[in-house]
Amino acid sequence: MIILFRPEQIVEKKSALFSIVITGVVAILALPIIVPHLLHGYHLAHIFLHIGGISLAVFISVLAGFAYYRLKTKRLLLSAAAFANFIVAEIVLLVDATWPTVYDLAELSLSEVGHLLTFFTLGLLALGVFRND
Repeated sequence: MIILFRPEQIVEKKSALFSIVITGVVAILALPIIVPHLLHGYHLAHIFLHIGGISLAVFISVLAGFAYYRLKTKRLLLSAAAFANFIVAEIVLLVDATWPTVYDLAELSLSEVGHLLTFFTLGLLALGVFRND
């Protein structure tokens, strides 16, 4: 009996997907962000807070994306877009936590941009919740 691997199997087994997402995010961010700040104490804890946010946002975005792919409702599309936007917000906040004031956009700090993106995420989630499909 030949057992073929299907990508849908990962989504059905959420613990495996969660492990893959956590490992992937930490592996991608290890050299540029985690390793240079290993001895920075609470600063590293702040960085890991945002890495955890990115990991959870990626996990929920993948789940919402597959749910939208299966059901094709606008509520799920808005939810998937909201969580994808939250990934961007957490990345911006991680860059701001890692290198404060280095990447500010003129008068607008990255912290403010991250908070605006988080607010936009909440707006998209509210639209998805109150939408009548």
